[in-house]
Amino acid sequence: MRGIKDRVAIVGMGCSNFGERWESSAADLMVEAGYEAYADAGLEAKDIQAAWLGTVSSFRTGQPLAEALKLDYIPITRVENACATATDAFRNACYAVAAGIYDIVLAVGVEKLKDSGFSGLAIPEAPGADVAPPTPPPSQFAMAATRYFHQYDIPYDKGKLTLAEIATKNHHNGTLNPKAHFQREITTDQVVNAPMIAWPLGLFDCCGVSDGAAAAIITTPEIAKGLRKDYVLVKGLGLSVGAFGVLRDDWDFTHFPETVKASQAAYEESGILNPRQDIDLAMVHDCFTITELIIYEDLGFSGRGKASDDVHSGSFTLEGDLPVNTDGGLKCFGHPVGASGIRMIYEVYKQLQGKAEGRQLKKADVGLTHNLGGRPGSFTCSVAIFGSAE
Repeated sequence: MRGIKDRVAIVGMGCSNFGERWESSAADLMVEAGYEAYADAGLEAKDIQAAWLGTVSSFRTGQPLAEALKLDYIPITRVENACATATDAFRNACYAVAAGIYDIVLAVGVEKLKDSGFSGLAIPEAPGADVAPPTPPPSQFAMAATRYFHQYDIPYDKGKLTLAEIATKNHHNGTLNPKAHFQREITTDQVVNAPMIAWPLGLFDCCGVSDGAAAAIITTPEIAKGLRKDYVLVKGLGLSVGAFGVLRDDWDFTHFPETVKASQAAYEESGILNPRQDIDLAMVHDCFTITELIIYEDLGFSGRGKASDDVHSGSFTLEGDLPVNTDGGLKCFGHPVGASGIRMIYEVYKQLQGKAEGRQLKKADVGLTHNLGGRPGSFTCSVAIFGSAE
């Protein structure tokens, strides 16, 4: 397998402010992110040879991206792949450059959810419909939490405190990022005592619904060297899609096989042998606090059943040995579904360049992003690994 390692580079990125962007359209958000990426790379619309647009619900085609960013008559492909949508758009753009088809391409993720009425909860079927109502995401991940606590013999109070520490960590990190949706600290007591959404997950265990967009300009390392010194290399890309569903007796709800498979593929491609030691920061799909806890173990950052110990020791804070969700994560930055993956890449890009301002890490040479979408038992998962230019 030849792989993607060091065959493509990111030379420009942009990210809109995430939040309740009532005054802005989806096109406005793409302009905000796209023109920041143009300026960052020192390029213009005329330099882009092809583009990929990741969105779940905002658009049906790639045409709105052409209109917003003045990309006249070039190929534009719309990509949708649950919560992995933006990263998959980025992945396809990378492969097109690595294949030698194009020299400079654009990947954009966008979602405008607040105006749509989307709450993040499943909408029941109409009365009389011959279809079982879908299980809403909080209930799905609540099952993972209760099973995880049971399997590892974690008392409710201790488990709830572990989840609260994850939430407070991400809110703290979000206060250091002016583009994040939520801009205030919270305490573990607030998390523990918050209104219950789906036991044992309370209000602060769940990420918010947001509007936002992010963009990345991708080219070859050879071209990148002529544009800037601090370009970022793509080291590995993994994508895994589950198909077995929840009615299977060899799956225990305490791990996500798609994360394991996608990360193994990305690790092999990038040469990562010890994730806990080789990776300097990670942006993971914390749609719920329990999800982040399980992801620590699926990515090989913690041993099975041991992630709580690492949380309590501060391993994943900004001061820890492997900071996770340095920009606030989905929990605090927000989750416009089709944009989140490239938003994560934006944070890794800034950290590897030493431009993350108040949340900048002392060591940031290798970063990972992770997205997980769908439902337990049949997820789509993407993992991407990035490295500083040598």
